[in-house]
Amino acid sequence: MIGTRTPFRVSFIGGGSDLKEFYSRAPGCVLSTSIDKYMYIFIHPFFDEKIQIKYSKTELVENIKDIKHPIAREILTEFNVQGVDINSIADIPAGTGLGSSSSYTVGLLHALYAYRGKIVSPKTLAEKACYIEIDVLNEPIGKQDQFAAAYGGLNIIRFLKDGSVKIEPIKMEEDAYKQFQKCLMMFYTGSSRSASEVLIDQKKNIIGDEDKFNTQLMMTQMVEESKECLVKSNLDEFGEKLDFNWNLKRTLSKNISNSVFDDIYNLAKNNGAIGGKILGAGGGGFFLFYCPREKQNMLRNALKKLKEIPFAFEQKGSKIIDMES
Repeated sequence: MIGTRTPFRVSFIGGGSDLKEFYSRAPGCVLSTSIDKYMYIFIHPFFDEKIQIKYSKTELVENIKDIKHPIAREILTEFNVQGVDINSIADIPAGTGLGSSSSYTVGLLHALYAYRGKIVSPKTLAEKACYIEIDVLNEPIGKQDQFAAAYGGLNIIRFLKDGSVKIEPIKMEEDAYKQFQKCLMMFYTGSSRSASEVLIDQKKNIIGDEDKFNTQLMMTQMVEESKECLVKSNLDEFGEKLDFNWNLKRTLSKNISNSVFDDIYNLAKNNGAIGGKILGAGGGGFFLFYCPREKQNMLRNALKKLKEIPFAFEQKGSKIIDMES
């Protein structure tokens, strides 16, 4: 049996600039980190030539083309694999803004390469995942999630006009790196959403509204400023950048926030949070807040109706699990 463990990610600043509609006009960049919440994929030979896929549903089919899970169908088509039992387990529900679909894609690709006896680079995993999700399935998404899942770590991910992607690790002082993690708090809003609707509207606005394109451009410029805050250990200033970024991001599409989420954000700001954002495309999922440790209990009490999800940074990307230990 082959197993993979692929991290989810938290995107801080610059999201949306990984869409082709943006980076084909101006280089994009996103500041993000992988976290210790994972997608697990396990592959085992099936007892005959049928294919069994287990996720929130269970599928048992004779032919790859009959698989309903689109990512699994296209990846298995790419590898032309029959007679396998594939099971996925996730720490966090889908549609909550942590890049779960791309973690599934990267993790399944990694598992199937290993099943075939091949060792591949994070670059190969990320690029193949982008190809499956964007080019084959025509999902209206960008490239940041696939690269975050494949590489892992705290990085600036750059999206160049020619379609290539560059990974730039952020190097922080050790104490500041630990403190940074302790100042981040994540709360589940209780709702999930499909990123597609949000991203379709955002892509349309980037193409057709020059003001929104310039807003997105300003967010990419903030990535550089935010990197300097981290490198120089100016963590509270980073929180202020998050706040400014969120106020820009929510103007890019009417689907990113709503009155309920605005009330949550304002309540958090009034109870210790310096800044924050809805993770992922928006519209639901998780709120991330930067809050100094001495004010975190006040924030917890204010948001006691929401489920807090403790997390830490993960420095590694998708990995093969040792199934013998």
